Amino acid sequence: MKPKVLVLRAAGSNCDIETQYAFQFVGANADLVHVNRLMDGTVHLHDYQILAIPGGFTYGDDISAGKVLANEVRYNLQEQLLRFYEKDKLILGICNGFQVLVKAGLLPRVNLADRQTVTLTFNDSGKFEDRWVHLQVNESPCVFTRQITPQVYFPVAHAEGKFVVESTSTLEQLNQSNQIVFQYTMPNGEKPVYPFNPNGSTADIAGICDQSGRVLGLMPHPERHIDPTNHPQWTRLGLAPEGDGVALFRNALNYFED
Repeated sequence: MKPKVLVLRAAGSNCDIETQYAFQFVGANADLVHVNRLMDGTVHLHDYQILAIPGGFTYGDDISAGKVLANEVRYNLQEQLLRFYEKDKLILGICNGFQVLVKAGLLPRVNLADRQTVTLTFNDSGKFEDRWVHLQVNESPCVFTRQITPQVYFPVAHAEGKFVVESTSTLEQLNQSNQIVFQYTMPNGEKPVYPFNPNGSTADIAGICDQSGRVLGLMPHPERHIDPTNHPQWTRLGLAPEGDGVALFRNALNYFED
């Protein structure tokens, strides 16, 4: 049987269909499910192998980006999520979904009862950043990035994408555990300056995983680079065999085949 993916929706989600398509493109069965259906028991998380929280502006980011959905997840779905995680299943959060994961207590480690040690806040530029960025893919336990090329090219679209840590010890722990999966970089691999780091993130961090490698959050959008024609320069550079985002979603499926 193909792995089943639950793409979680809420008011303001706007990348849910793209995320569903990305999983379907690599062969998964992917359902769009509103968070209310999980909370009222109409749909059960245990029927799925992958939980994906897509990008968007859930509940208008009225309190802070992703915070309302994070509270719904943390306080209404805590038991379901912990059982889901303990069964070696996968969780992916993209952009707004990344914000949800860190504010719900699912990153940098899965502990829904603990306080936050990292967050995503307003870009240093003071404006919404909508551009393509180069990302360095680091060695890590992350299931989603196995055998992915050292550098990928994804778009970002966010106003609150600056990754910050509570303390230097938090950053040291992320480094020691190899949990920093993606970092913004220059095209030549050198340390980025704005706009190559579009938000001013600490240590140029664009995405992290938990220590098991089964929970990944990232600000850039891999689901927007599936077809090679998604690349903004494909007519000049020529068509690649596939978009850079495909491997990330394929790895999620391969995890269950393995």
